[in-house]
Amino acid sequence: MTTLTIFIVIVFLLGYASIALEGWTRVNKAAIALLMFVFTWTLFMLDPGAYIQAPDHATLLASVNEAIEKHLGSTATTLFFLMGAMAIVEVVDRNGGFNFVRDTMRTRSKRSLMWRVAFMTFFLSAILDNLTTSIVMVMLLRKLVQDAKDRVKYAALIIVAANSGGAFSPIGDVTTIMLWNSGMITAGGVIKELFIPSLISMLVPALMLMTQLKGELKAPDNSGEEVVDELNRAQRRAVFFMGVGGLIFVPIFHNLTDLPPFMGILLVLGSLWLITELFYGTKRLKRREHLKNRMSKLLRRVDMSTILFFLGILMAVGCLEEIGVLHLLGVWLNDISGGNHYVVTGLIGAISSIVDNVPLVAGCMGMYPIAPVGDMAVDGVFWQLLAYCAGVGGSMLIVGSAAGVVVMGLERISFGNYMKHMTLLSLIGYLAGMFSYYLLRTFVF
Repeated sequence: MTTLTIFIVIVFLLGYASIALEGWTRVNKAAIALLMFVFTWTLFMLDPGAYIQAPDHATLLASVNEAIEKHLGSTATTLFFLMGAMAIVEVVDRNGGFNFVRDTMRTRSKRSLMWRVAFMTFFLSAILDNLTTSIVMVMLLRKLVQDAKDRVKYAALIIVAANSGGAFSPIGDVTTIMLWNSGMITAGGVIKELFIPSLISMLVPALMLMTQLKGELKAPDNSGEEVVDELNRAQRRAVFFMGVGGLIFVPIFHNLTDLPPFMGILLVLGSLWLITELFYGTKRLKRREHLKNRMSKLLRRVDMSTILFFLGILMAVGCLEEIGVLHLLGVWLNDISGGNHYVVTGLIGAISSIVDNVPLVAGCMGMYPIAPVGDMAVDGVFWQLLAYCAGVGGSMLIVGSAAGVVVMGLERISFGNYMKHMTLLSLIGYLAGMFSYYLLRTFVF
């Protein structure tokens, strides 16, 4: 390993550590990720000939630009997908589409609500994504549970259910989106083979948590709730089914047309934009104060810092791929695990409970090439286990997933409180899901 390669790796590791310590440094991880992106590639350009062979300087520069554009193109498919999905959910939420979900979940029984929250979060996460679903479910929870102590238990279960639900869906987690966009997994394959392990990883902690919930809930006080009256009830339901149904349609569109998944998302976004414009064009809604929930206004609410974070981290990982570090790391992991994919992916899942799973998965995608047959083939054991472990493993600590971090902020759950009550339960569910996958692969698929 050359001195320049070591410097690039050091820059990446320092940036990675800063991202992991965002809660202490108070520096937005998007800023660090963008600096990682620029600094790693700037160091790369000090001696690009050490990594890319070319007959002359002009050809070398052209090859470098081609490599950057290749990684940027791959990254862009993920970013456009995320931006479209975030915009769709924002429109559905702001126009009262999720009121239908809230009304479906109402109950006075603590245990009954727990199961409704668990299953609603699990399946919504598979359709939307675990981060967005966590936000939506916590907001709904505040309207259903008045007692803060009870709400913390439900919120902790939301984290587990959201991460488990996102793991078996091609659009449920950023990591599965990355694997799907890159052709490592297919929509049908990951749903068929990871649904039961993901469900078990949610059911096991839920069953153990159920013993802590007894009796009935206090009636929630929703007197100060903001009324969404821009659209009538029928229109709100139409927005809900158009948005959520459209997200379900994205994998179908991909299979029918073989176009990249982000184009399906843009189709849904455009269709939802059109239908809401028609709703807002009615005479009853032409008053100026009702313009705030139109698509053109809500697009400004898309979290660009999240988008820029993914841009920076994925492009920095692309640099590590170009200098050959990821390949060497893959060889090392194979050596210490004896080629056992369950050990490798299991460790990755455990690590993802401490640090962000996006660069971990991006690194694995660069470490291991897709094979024509075997465990490394499309929908092979390795890629499906990677999708499961990177998604579900993040539930073991509250800082191990985007869902955990956002719920931690919304409900002010401490790191220690979550670790005391949910870490062991999540670990047991995680291992139970992996074991069920092993049994299914051995005796069924």
